[in-house]
Amino acid sequence: MSRTTNEINKITGAVIAVSIRLIVLALVVLLVYEGVTRGYDFGHEIFYASAVEQSPGHDKSITVEKGASAARVAKLLKGSGLITNEYSFIIQAEFFNYKVNPGVYTFNTSMTSKEILQMMNDNTEEKEEKQ
Repeated sequence: MSRTTNEINKITGAVIAVSIRLIVLALVVLLVYEGVTRGYDFGHEIFYASAVEQSPGHDKSITVEKGASAARVAKLLKGSGLITNEYSFIIQAEFFNYKVNPGVYTFNTSMTSKEILQMMNDNTEEKEEKQ
């Protein structure tokens, strides 16, 4: 190989190496950005829950069976279109120490997940049956 070819190969190799490093750095920055924004959105959903729809919303009736877990109820509520994120609902139930009491509930799509949990926690139907 000639001297010119060797120099061109060295320069090309350096350009490719720098390009690969820049691409990897850009991907890392993109992943960190996505992780931070999604983490913020998830935390915001836990502590400042918003409703699925604006008032007046739509009423939906839900039956919670005795012994149903918060995870089961979260799937039921998400399937009915009452909450947007079942995982934030489960974490709210644990973090705020809400109990999911059995019963038949009528929720509105303009209610937040915290309001739904509060309503389930305050349900006295099961408590009155025990007395």
